[in-house]
Amino acid sequence: MVTLSHDPLWPRAGDWPALADLEAGETADLVLLGAPTWRTSLSPTGAHATPAAIREALRRYSPALMPDRGSPSREEAEDVDVLTLVDAGDVEEPDGPDGEARVRAAAATASERSTVVMALGGDNSLTMPVALGVWGDRLGTAGLITLDAHYDLRDGVSNGSPVRRLIEAGLDGRRVVQLGIADFANSRHYADRAEELGITVVHRDELHRRPITDVFAEALEIAGAAGGPVHVDLDVDVCDRSVAPGCPASVPGGISAWELRAASRAAGAAPAVESVDLAEVDATADAPDGRTVRLAALCVLEVATGVGLR
Repeated sequence: MVTLSHDPLWPRAGDWPALADLEAGETADLVLLGAPTWRTSLSPTGAHATPAAIREALRRYSPALMPDRGSPSREEAEDVDVLTLVDAGDVEEPDGPDGEARVRAAAATASERSTVVMALGGDNSLTMPVALGVWGDRLGTAGLITLDAHYDLRDGVSNGSPVRRLIEAGLDGRRVVQLGIADFANSRHYADRAEELGITVVHRDELHRRPITDVFAEALEIAGAAGGPVHVDLDVDVCDRSVAPGCPASVPGGISAWELRAASRAAGAAPAVESVDLAEVDATADAPDGRTVRLAALCVLEVATGVGLR
């Protein structure tokens, strides 16, 4: 662990109290939940090390927002340390049927005590049990937004199948929106499957032409059309490989770090969003400067900032 300097006038983010420390009847604004899935990954990964790495990286940042005269809406935002932020720890052995059941139960418990559950992966196989745990018996009205270079509609059980598995569990494909789907990172078969299922797909190139916040707002309208809870999957491999070298499947030409952060804040600010996950970061394969893990930690703070805007 890196020793960080101490300055009483420069508080650090992270080191949040445990969920169990909440007083009876108290609700957190956001709860962290580690789901270090990795055993079914289609590519070798050390993603199970990532939740701990994100927590450590949070301490590199302060909880403070800086003034921006060009954005009047920022005047409504408060530093994240005024929020009630807690940590539910990690789910042990989250892979396989028994592990998924543990993740679902932990996500359900966290959701009962918070406005937003922020799940730290792990590979993308965490998306299904986290979403199902938060949604509970509301699956019929739920919606899903993914920021991902990939469809995640593969057959079988892996980090490449969570969207297909959620739809087979009862999620309406017409309330699934996938942002950032990339050329040469998918097959024609799965593109056809997405169309057959009624999924709204926003190609990476469209995000070059339109602001990410506008696209995300439209995605919320689609995913939340039935008035149910929305889960947002932030698969960091949607980003350009230069900013996400710790994602095994990131490709050159992905979205920018700023775009992912903007989408994270928009997700936190949306009342329909009850859960968000961060996926596909392999902390053991990151660049020496830790840029991928540090980006993931910033996404946690951006989601929390958005929750504070509600």
